[in-house]
Amino acid sequence: MMAAQAQEQPDWGSLNLIGHSVVFRQALAMLQQCAAVDATVLLCGETGTGKELAARAIHYLSNRRSEPFVPINCGAIPDTILEAELFGHVRGAFTDAKAACRGVVGLAEGGTLFLDEVDSLSPRAQSALLRFAQDHSYRALGGSRIEQADLRLVAATNADLDALVARGLFRSDLLFRLNVLTVPLPPLREREGDALLLAQAFVQRLVRQYRTAPRELCAASTAHLALPLPWPGNVRELEHRVHRAFLLAQGDRLDLHLDTLAAAIPGGHAAHAAGCGSDAGYDHAKARAIDAFERTYLAEVLRRADGNLSLAARLAGKERSRFGKLVRKHGLQRGVTGD
Repeated sequence: MMAAQAQEQPDWGSLNLIGHSVVFRQALAMLQQCAAVDATVLLCGETGTGKELAARAIHYLSNRRSEPFVPINCGAIPDTILEAELFGHVRGAFTDAKAACRGVVGLAEGGTLFLDEVDSLSPRAQSALLRFAQDHSYRALGGSRIEQADLRLVAATNADLDALVARGLFRSDLLFRLNVLTVPLPPLREREGDALLLAQAFVQRLVRQYRTAPRELCAASTAHLALPLPWPGNVRELEHRVHRAFLLAQGDRLDLHLDTLAAAIPGGHAAHAAGCGSDAGYDHAKARAIDAFERTYLAEVLRRADGNLSLAARLAGKERSRFGKLVRKHGLQRGVTGD
């Protein structure tokens, strides 16, 4: 029965959503719920937390998966062409309109329209979007016929829209239309253990992309990734660091040079961040970082092996009894099967 339930879970890795922290798993569960219903979704989170990946996940897990996913950056569209960009135009609607154009709403017909940085919409643009968000009806620029779009609307913001409404910078009626369902995406600094998993996944992806020999993170980078670093740029920053280190590496070990981020941890000491006292020495800090790495690594291998201890040991390249001792040491034996 439990195995059948596990098979029903989406393959989040294939959707590039990687992590096993509690807060991230909660966000994934909400995305899965959103995908099951055909309602407007508002994704909230800091820059770099993966809002477009989340929007794509909602689309590809939904019944609209075989239809188009059309993203549009609201902050990149000038007011003067916003309505034509969204709703299209008829021939002759303006000077250069030599042929009719469908607009992104028409291109997304049957699928999902993703409005990124929706907080950047001007008052005029918000007004243009309001009615469409309400009933998906629209009229092409210069046209006379009201069209009805069959699509799902997903919006994203890294701003506090309630605060913008309070300041008169965002329409409250538009916010009501957009946040029918809301999914907050946690920042990387709150996703305990996920930075290391993500970095390892990025390395493997780059090995395939550039067709190189296997590479891995150096010991220092692995230890730093086990710390609660601030990650101001979130997952995007981590991915860029891994990519840069990969391209500049002289051997098969990648150094992400995370000393600066580690120094930015409140208290100024990586040892303190690892859970040590302010007077803790290097050896103590290193032991705590390694302990955090072990737990994160073991949990991921067990997840990949669906709790099968023998398979997990083989994946880790460890002898089964020694692997079992490590699992018990970190209290991960619950749900683990013997064969």
